[in-house]
Amino acid sequence: MLTRKQRDLLLFIHERLQENGVAPSFDEMKDALNLKSKSGIHRLIGALEERQFIRRLPNRARALEILRLPDSEEHTAQDNLFKPDFGKKEVVSDPNTVDIPLHGRIAAGTPIEALEQYENIPVPASMVGFGSHYALEIDGDSMVEAGILDGDTIVVQRCDTADNGTIVVALIDEEEATLKTLYRKGPDVTLEPSNRDFKTQIYPADRVRIQGRLVGLLRQY
Repeated sequence: MLTRKQRDLLLFIHERLQENGVAPSFDEMKDALNLKSKSGIHRLIGALEERQFIRRLPNRARALEILRLPDSEEHTAQDNLFKPDFGKKEVVSDPNTVDIPLHGRIAAGTPIEALEQYENIPVPASMVGFGSHYALEIDGDSMVEAGILDGDTIVVQRCDTADNGTIVVALIDEEEATLKTLYRKGPDVTLEPSNRDFKTQIYPADRVRIQGRLVGLLRQY
């Protein structure tokens, strides 16, 4: 399943290849998708390559090959990111559980775009307190030393700020979401993994927006 911007970029590259046989430049891709920097294009290209929609040809500048196009019925994530509805209320299905929205998969390693809501899931009522909550599936292993494993489902309380040392869902450049431990250091925000094999990510504060803080974890054995 592709996100909206992944799909848009794939179709833009395909259109340009059909027109003149040459892939667009990264600047042209950035302008076409209305992104602020080429780093977003690099991440989208990497995601499309991992999903085997495109292939980069070696030793050739601007050399991209389309391997396949998305199915016409494929569902895409609106606006390329999860936009939490802060007015949404949980639905109580029985006295011991609460239904909250499950919003696709989020990387606990390299940031990826989070998907829009596609179903509700029941969680223990004791896991959610005041405020509004949502769930995400973990994709990756950069938080394993915090006990968060690939395939786990996390419960997140919606918020737009958090204390240092809090595990948060952070939105980077209004494009991609990741799960990391938050630290603020001067004008920068540090997003720290819990896996010594992964690098700490440091961004100017204006590039990071908090989407929620971790409050619970669900796991099936």
